Amino acid sequence: MSHPAPLPAPLYQGSVNTWECDEGGHLNVRFHLERAMIGLAHMANALGMPRAFTPAAGATLVPYDVHIRFLKEARPGAPLVMHGGVVQLNDCDAVLCLDMRHADGAPASCFTVKAAHAEARDFRSFPWSARSRAAAKIIACTLPAHAKPRSIDVSRAPSNASRDGAIGLGAVRIGASLVSPDQCDAFGRLRTEHFFGRASDSVPNLLASWRKEAGEAAGAAPAGAVVEARLVIRRWPRAGELIELHSGVAEVAEKTQRLVHWMCDPEAGHCWASLEAVALTFDIATRKAITPSEDVRARIRKRAIGIAV
Repeated sequence: MSHPAPLPAPLYQGSVNTWECDEGGHLNVRFHLERAMIGLAHMANALGMPRAFTPAAGATLVPYDVHIRFLKEARPGAPLVMHGGVVQLNDCDAVLCLDMRHADGAPASCFTVKAAHAEARDFRSFPWSARSRAAAKIIACTLPAHAKPRSIDVSRAPSNASRDGAIGLGAVRIGASLVSPDQCDAFGRLRTEHFFGRASDSVPNLLASWRKEAGEAAGAAPAGAVVEARLVIRRWPRAGELIELHSGVAEVAEKTQRLVHWMCDPEAGHCWASLEAVALTFDIATRKAITPSEDVRARIRKRAIGIAV
C-alpha cells in the first residue's frame, strides 16, 4: 500500500520500548505526545532556533492547542520516524504538522500543533525573526488528509474552563496527582506529555467497569484506545503543584465514546488544561474494535454530561 510522501523536515526517529506500552499492548498516548515534543524541538531547530528548549534559551515554542489523530497502533520494537512542516506562520505563532509513521510509511499518529513563538522567561509571544520566516518557507507544507479532524470540532474556541464549571456540567473527579520535578522541562513547567498522561492514568476510574461489561458481552478481552484528541493547554503547573482531574462522557456512538477531561488546580479552581478525546474499546486478542450492545451503550449514555471544553 502506498502512502503520501513525508513532510519536508526530518524530526524524531526511534522505536517503541516495551515499558512505554499500556495494558492494550501498544505505545501509550503519553509517549506519542513525548515524541511529538521531541519533534517540536527539532522543528524549532529547522526554524533557526537550535537551542529553544534549553534553560538559557531566549525564545522558545510554546504549544497551546494540539489536535491529534491516532491512526495505527505502534507495538514494542516498532521503528518510528517523524517528519513535519509549517502549515501556517502568523505574526507571533504558527500551525505546525508533526507526522509520525511506521517503517512502511503507514501513519502512526499525526499532530497539528498551534505553538506560540515566545520569550523563554515569561512565555509572552513576540514576532518571528527574519531568519525563522525564511526557514518556514523552506519547510512549508499543506495539512495531510490523515491529519485533518474527523470527530472533533477544532474550529470551536476553547471555553473559559474552571473546576466549578466542569463540576457544574456533571464531570466527576477521577484523578488527583502531584507534579514532580522529574516531570518538568528545562523551564520548570510540566512537560506536555504528562497532561495526556494524567488522563490516561485516571480514565479507568471512569470507564473500567463499563469496558469490562462491554467485553464480557462480546466475549472479548477489552482494552481502551484513543483515536482522536484535542489538548488545550491554559496554564503550566510547576513542581509541587496539584492536579485534580474531572471528567465525563459527552457522547456515545456505535463504537466510540467522546470523553472530556478538565485538569484543574484544586486550590485556585482554575483549569491547567482541557482534553477532548474520542476513544473505543478493542479486543486485545483480535486487535479489533468492539461494538457494545445497545443495552450496554444505553447504560453509559445515561451518564452523559454537557460539554464546554
